[in-house]
Amino acid sequence: MIQTTGLTKRYGEKVAVDAVDLVVEDGSVHGLVGRNGAGKTTLLRMLAGLRTPTSGSVSIESRREELAVLPDTPRFDPWLTGREVVELAASLVGGADRINEVLGGAGLSDAGDRRVGGYSRGMLQRLGIAAALVGSPRLLLADEPASALDPQGRREVLDVIGRMRGEATVLFSSHILADVQEVCDSVSIMEEGRLLFQGSIRDLLIGSATPRYLVRIRPDSPDPRPALMEQSWVSGVEARSDGVLGVSVRSLEDAELHLAGVLASAGSGVISLGPEAVTLEQAFLELTS
Repeated sequence: MIQTTGLTKRYGEKVAVDAVDLVVEDGSVHGLVGRNGAGKTTLLRMLAGLRTPTSGSVSIESRREELAVLPDTPRFDPWLTGREVVELAASLVGGADRINEVLGGAGLSDAGDRRVGGYSRGMLQRLGIAAALVGSPRLLLADEPASALDPQGRREVLDVIGRMRGEATVLFSSHILADVQEVCDSVSIMEEGRLLFQGSIRDLLIGSATPRYLVRIRPDSPDPRPALMEQSWVSGVEARSDGVLGVSVRSLEDAELHLAGVLASAGSGVISLGPEAVTLEQAFLELTS
């Protein structure tokens, strides 16, 4: 659905987006993550046609009227009602028969006849989603779509995005990495305008983050950390709360063969032992550190 080649945006001496080659598959939900100032919003604006690239190219396999954009802080004329905002969007892109549906999906059925000047920021965010989806877009570009929402509102937005998989393509930026891990098929990680990683969530979690084991030992056991740090396949040992150790390893095979034996030799009473599930946050921090 989306392919860029060498996409670059400069503002004077500042390089906001640096030679980005982005690929987003048709029908996928793709997450764009990075620190503040990494270039995510600038990239989305170039894809939407709201900024002109300094160099490089953008190819999008959908017609202009099939693309919807949701900015990070959508604003609307305060004298309009929520329903009128969505009706206005429908008059531009079609979808008049979906107005009630999208208002309900955004959790605004009861607030649709209220003027948006009285909406909270979270309600404005959900109204932006309703206006963006009323035309049944093939491609949705969303900048931090759940950033201003409470947990229930975030849940509703994530459910809406998840249901679009296969029927439309979604590219959204977010600093809430757990949301990206939950709903995305693939992810791109940006740092200082460049892409550090692009691929499936699974490949990132398997290939980027340091493997770790969580070991829970009995409180009265000898400290096994000195013995663990003597092992060539152990890269670090972190003491956590309640007698839990995080053991970072260079080789999963060596850990599987020898970790239990080292703990036993140290005289440690092991309550539980197992690999730690790697999160997108861990992988992101390792890539960007």
